[in-house]
Amino acid sequence: MPEKQQFEASPESKAKAKQFRLFALLAWLVAIAGQVFAILKLIGDETLVYLIIAIVVILILAITGSTLWKKANRLDPASEKDKIKFFIQNQFGAIMGVLAFLPLVILIFMNKDVDSKTKGIAGSIAVIAMLIAGISGIDFNPPSIEQYTEQINQQTDIVRLLNYDNDSVYWTQSGNRYHVFEDCQHIRGREGITNGTVELSWEEKGISELCRTCQARAMRERNISEMDLEIPDSEIEEIIEE
Repeated sequence: MPEKQQFEASPESKAKAKQFRLFALLAWLVAIAGQVFAILKLIGDETLVYLIIAIVVILILAITGSTLWKKANRLDPASEKDKIKFFIQNQFGAIMGVLAFLPLVILIFMNKDVDSKTKGIAGSIAVIAMLIAGISGIDFNPPSIEQYTEQINQQTDIVRLLNYDNDSVYWTQSGNRYHVFEDCQHIRGREGITNGTVELSWEEKGISELCRTCQARAMRERNISEMDLEIPDSEIEEIIEE
């Protein structure tokens, strides 16, 4: 049986993930600064319109931060072995999204100097914005090293079955799928075609899908059915040798 592969993010992916996380933290920092400004300058000063504008800007920054953080986690995921770190890293966007609004929401409703109109309108908008920021920050399907490892090995087995026991694939810098055939119509003639293993396409580019055109062509040439692609790992070599 082929040796199973363990996913490890490449130095390039880790560097890009670090960059995404820094930009995410910057977005959240600016959002919190906007919240402080709104608390100190806008609450209770009959500036409802500007307060609403501030809430919208904070929401945009919070969502931007969460989006960048999720992209970073997909390039450099955490391990499920450390449950606390895994939870915090993957749900950090939700935590920061709530923190970007919670003090503001509390002060809008608790501040005695705020009139009922401001409390009703701005308070409701701030609560809705906080919920949107929190929910958008939740990662409902968080990636992990273990998940990537399992998927890489499953896809490697499929590619080996389709490609004469070879897990060599091709991809481009701008593409989001890897290819079994270098002359596939989707990459033929393009510059910057990279050749490597399925694992390498995950680690260096984050590509996790096989080109459907290549899959269909390989299945025709090898006379492989959809059922063959779902067989257990222990039977793959037997089919390859037939």
